[in-house]
Amino acid sequence: MSYAARVKDGSYGLPAEIVEFRDVARRIVAEQLLPLEREYLAHKGAGYGLQPMTNLRRVFKPEVVDRLVGTSRSTGLWHLMVPPEFGGSQLSTLAKMAIVEEFMYTAVPFPFVNVPNILYECRGAQVERYLKPVIEGEKIHCFAQTEPDAGSDPGGMMKTSAVLTDDGWELNGTKMWISGADEADFLLVQAVTDPQLRQRGGITMFLVDRDNPGLRIETPGISTWLGATPSTYVVHFDGCRVKNDAVLGEVGKGFNLGQKWLTIHDRLMRGPYSLGKMQRALDMSVEWSKQRVTFGRPISDRQAIQWKLVDMFVDISSLRALIYQTAARADAGEDVRSEAALVKMCAADWGTRCLDHAIQIHGAMGESLELPLTLFFRYIRHFQIGGGTSEIQRMLIARSILQD
Repeated sequence: MSYAARVKDGSYGLPAEIVEFRDVARRIVAEQLLPLEREYLAHKGAGYGLQPMTNLRRVFKPEVVDRLVGTSRSTGLWHLMVPPEFGGSQLSTLAKMAIVEEFMYTAVPFPFVNVPNILYECRGAQVERYLKPVIEGEKIHCFAQTEPDAGSDPGGMMKTSAVLTDDGWELNGTKMWISGADEADFLLVQAVTDPQLRQRGGITMFLVDRDNPGLRIETPGISTWLGATPSTYVVHFDGCRVKNDAVLGEVGKGFNLGQKWLTIHDRLMRGPYSLGKMQRALDMSVEWSKQRVTFGRPISDRQAIQWKLVDMFVDISSLRALIYQTAARADAGEDVRSEAALVKMCAADWGTRCLDHAIQIHGAMGESLELPLTLFFRYIRHFQIGGGTSEIQRMLIARSILQD
């Protein structure tokens, strides 16, 4: 096996049980997802989205979706993100990184349940009402933190408030750029409960049902270049009343929960989300450069192309090592907030550069919507903004360096 093939294989340092799960995912991609990709890319409903089931149902016939769901459940991958006490496998964060990378190799989403790590804070009736239905794919959630004037600085600028009433809480305010709000059954909402303390004990997380009469979602959603159909929305809370049991976790600890979600479920996970697409872009570019002939020679003979391929290879190899290291540290119980910020920043910046190289190598074909490269580019370029901009990640990393 060549050096490039060994790095691509990514088995160095991975326990055998992780390699086994990863190889199952790789076979599913090759045998079931890639054959569907051309149909997926040709459909107007295809595109970026945080809910795989929604994208699948927009594009494919029910029998195709049912077959993929059956594969997911029979292999145990449906519960990939679920801990064993709720029916999932005893998979580490490192295992999840390796497996998710494989599924990100194709534009066709694979259906596995998307359970935010903070939803395991559910207690009492919340478990049956919210957590278990999400685990079984019966309910969909969305995360509502960002506001029109509170994107990069939610703790300091958040205006959505929650005031204690005789029988619960009343929420007022507006959230913006909320992904999947139109299809969510409930929202994880951050609101200010103490304007003086704010992110230091004055922000609380609430579970708000979408059919709450005080909640209004603007439709149509906000159109962006990420897909043919809107995927983000403006959400208004006007006298939105919830009971005391709508608080997730503890009163005043909602900002901490949001950071916990961002660290693992958002920022660290963007590593394998980018990495799978970067690897696909490199594989496609190598194959194309060998068969594309100009002036009597394949373009793979030309230094301009070779150096782009090398740059892509270096970015992929470095990002994979960084992801594995950070995931292993998370599994060891370490605080990886700064490391997750580094993963997200590199996944976004290096991934954008990698896909740009791939499109350039393919020339006019690189712009063709028959190939997944432009979709991949939009997907990863968004990572430089969504979940905290690359500039914010640099600020977080710099703060950690200076504190150390």
